[in-house]
Amino acid sequence: MLKWLFHEDSLTRRLTRLSENAFSVVPLHEGWQRLRDDECAALQLPNGSEGWVREVYLLGHGEKWVFARSVAGRVALERDGLHMDQLGTRSLGELLFSDRAFTRGPLQICQYPAPWLPDADVEPGLWGRRSCFSRGPLSILVAEVFLPTVWRAIAHVTDANKERP
Repeated sequence: MLKWLFHEDSLTRRLTRLSENAFSVVPLHEGWQRLRDDECAALQLPNGSEGWVREVYLLGHGEKWVFARSVAGRVALERDGLHMDQLGTRSLGELLFSDRAFTRGPLQICQYPAPWLPDADVEPGLWGRRSCFSRGPLSILVAEVFLPTVWRAIAHVTDANKERP
């Protein structure tokens, strides 16, 4: 199951397959705000920089599977013309992986700090990953936190596949 953390393909595509096309995105928060210091460092911005923050749940069969937080610096985003504010229920990953101009940086894997999670999902020890997608001077930092429900769904499919002759 850990291969899900290290797999560099589109998580949206993998979750769509896992859910047999019963995948959806539910936005939680979007807007301009001060970025966390670790996000500024990853985006090579001065601490205290403002950026666009998008927090969503990625769902399978209507169940929250992944919490995702995507951030981009304000100046680079406004200059690039990418309208993250118009994504709505569309997956950002779908956009990033369909635009060949974006390149993905290395994955960083860690146990995601519980205080950074939505209140409904605060739980210590949840595994997450993040990486930067870049297109020219624009960088978008995408963090994905795997909730216990997705591990159960993966295990269920894995067990079902083992039972097939």
